[in-house]
Amino acid sequence: MKKLLTLLLTLTLAIGVFAACGNTSDSSDNGNKSVKVGLICLHDENSTYDKNFIDAFNAACNAKGVTAVIKTGIPEGQKCYDEAADMADDDVKLVFADSFGHESYMIQAARQFTNVQFFHATGTQAHTVKLANYHNAFASIYEGRYIAGVAAGAKLAAMYKNKELKPVNFDDDGNVKVGYVGAFTYAEVISGYTSWFLGVRNTFEELVEDKSVSMQVQFTGSWYDEKGEETAANTLISNGAALISQHADSWGAPNACEKAGIPNVSYNGSTESRCPNTFVISSRINWQPYFESCIDAYLNNVTVGYDYTGSLGTTYTDGSVCLTELGKTAPTTGTQALIDTAAAKLRNKELFVFDVSTFTVKGVHLDSYLADVDDLKDDKNQSTYEPDTEVIKVDEKTGIKYFAESEFRSAPYFDLRIDGITLLNQLY
Repeated sequence: MKKLLTLLLTLTLAIGVFAACGNTSDSSDNGNKSVKVGLICLHDENSTYDKNFIDAFNAACNAKGVTAVIKTGIPEGQKCYDEAADMADDDVKLVFADSFGHESYMIQAARQFTNVQFFHATGTQAHTVKLANYHNAFASIYEGRYIAGVAAGAKLAAMYKNKELKPVNFDDDGNVKVGYVGAFTYAEVISGYTSWFLGVRNTFEELVEDKSVSMQVQFTGSWYDEKGEETAANTLISNGAALISQHADSWGAPNACEKAGIPNVSYNGSTESRCPNTFVISSRINWQPYFESCIDAYLNNVTVGYDYTGSLGTTYTDGSVCLTELGKTAPTTGTQALIDTAAAKLRNKELFVFDVSTFTVKGVHLDSYLADVDDLKDDKNQSTYEPDTEVIKVDEKTGIKYFAESEFRSAPYFDLRIDGITLLNQLY
């Protein structure tokens, strides 16, 4: 019988059972090659998103001396279950999947193959389905995006002060316009673009008196569509965006920005090699600590929680939330200090990304908000999306009232449309 990984079954959500460790591991233990660990990817290494997973997975498996089994190009459909089932039949002990739409198929596999541990990144249902062998994972990447927004805000302020902005770069209220290419109108994307925007706006307002920032968002309806992402970026540029970021997985938007000479904040790794004149900074989730923690848990037969939420480390490279070095297009004076200050405050819980005093919704600061945290099922076994959890909290130390993102489950549930952000298209 295969070795089982036990789970501490509690009625409360187990967030962050594993500590977010660094990339340094004991790679001398190579006696576990008989243990096979699988990864199911939506795309392949041409996708910056999937490449980030693949690199971390290979590094973790190498560090722990286990055998890596990777399947790429697996769509968000029945083929995901088929691949998971094939891995289970092939004596793979732990199976990971990397895309949101893989979740229901991973749960299907977990129900059937109870002697295999299944792990799903970006999913929402582990803490409600409560299977002993099914787990979700994410990271507080909204903090990384906020810090990337700080760098973008510094760049925007420098452009303003150097008189590099044109009339088209200002909206009717005199705000400087930025743009964002988003894949879908999921909470994950909304949380990401809102946190980035707040980092941009807060920093710009700190550096430029009596001016602010507004943002337009263009959705593509796909996680990976190079042409679509390029078109979306060009739409934003045509509308006057002075700087652009994205939550989409190809080189489409960075390439469009490089061609147009528009500064760009990328995601999942530096784009400076191809876009040297426009790259500002990038944030990403470092999945290696998570993979290593899961492998360690299996090898040592320790308990695993339903949800894992990785966080910023002590530096920008040793945690689950990472940032690249600044690109050469970023302002050289003061930008790193602004980043360091914001990061230190986030680590010390002196700054909260979604501090409700820093944004409004329809002109009002939030005192209460019920978020869709518990993804339950109806009588037809279909997901129901209803507000169920109060997520506005007050920090006891600072008294700051904030939207508590990723504290009640690992995956984001921030789905508010705050003032200052305009959606150019709606997917549904």
